Amino acid sequence: MAIGKRRKALESLAGYRPGKAANQAEIEHGIDNAIKLASNENPWGPVPPVADAIAAAIDGVNRYGDHRATPVREAIAGWLDLDVASISTGCGSSGILQQVMLAYVDPGDEVVFPWPSFEIYNIFCNLFDATQVRVDLRDHGFDLDGVAAAVSDRTKVVFLANPNNPTSTAVSTEALASMLAKISDDVMVVVDEAYREFASPSLGDPIADLLPSHPNVIITRTFSKAYGLAGLRTGYAIAHPEVIEDLDRVLLAFSVNNLAQAGAAAAIEHRALAMERVAELVSERDRMVAALASAGWPVPETHTNFILLPTGDKTDDIYLAMERQGVVTRPFGGLGIRVTISTPEENDRWLAAFLNAVGSGA
Repeated sequence: MAIGKRRKALESLAGYRPGKAANQAEIEHGIDNAIKLASNENPWGPVPPVADAIAAAIDGVNRYGDHRATPVREAIAGWLDLDVASISTGCGSSGILQQVMLAYVDPGDEVVFPWPSFEIYNIFCNLFDATQVRVDLRDHGFDLDGVAAAVSDRTKVVFLANPNNPTSTAVSTEALASMLAKISDDVMVVVDEAYREFASPSLGDPIADLLPSHPNVIITRTFSKAYGLAGLRTGYAIAHPEVIEDLDRVLLAFSVNNLAQAGAAAAIEHRALAMERVAELVSERDRMVAALASAGWPVPETHTNFILLPTGDKTDDIYLAMERQGVVTRPFGGLGIRVTISTPEENDRWLAAFLNAVGSGA
């Protein structure tokens, strides 16, 4: 029985596919002590003063928070030395990306992005009846000339996850500037920097390097990864004030809740502590890259808190073999397995599980 007149877009819309939970893997395989390394989460969570700020805000949850998360915007402005009019906030950086689609994309418009990349781009295109134009990666990295060439007079938005998810690769702001010179200013170009804190500083800063000359650029960032606040869903955008006005017009009411606002503001205040943990994760990432290379498994250059294991057409078998050993990762069929960098103990465990899986011929 059909209930309601469902939109045609939903007929082929699979919806977002989150990483599998550890307890789900335990049930499926009859195992104990599984670990989840499938969603690029911070293994430690927020630093203590941030956790304290979140706990202190609990008494206010009977009231709606500031709709625009003004205290968070002001804290970001002070931190990055920006005008607060250049900052918007949303329910994670994914919420900001949805606001971009709501503000700029009509049915039939084109949205260009490299592929494989963050799967939410594909989902949003289907949801908004937009025409997605995918540009294949080259050696796990962006083909920026190909991206520029794919832009047409029907293109409204270009999405670039830099660093890219799931391949972990990144391009410099100099390379992005060269691409932008070939794209009309009436096309919005979103530089999605969810993993910025884990990337090499030598790549440059799009706030200083791109925004002054390119008012069509939107930079999106999040407190989910580096700051350990994934469960609170707080993201932000940096763009020209007129663009911010557009994004705010489609901001879902009270989308950044009280606890999220308290956590984000405290995370900015105590960011040095979070960056110490980021440095630990980067060190662990580099240790794992070296160990994989020594075992005959070189991986793409990584600028994120995850590694892509290039397992190709054996991806599904190796992924399953690792999961049966209690290590839950994220498979991308035909491409590889994405594994989150975690604590030294968990990293040693997933490395052993991976080498056992490939050694067994999985």
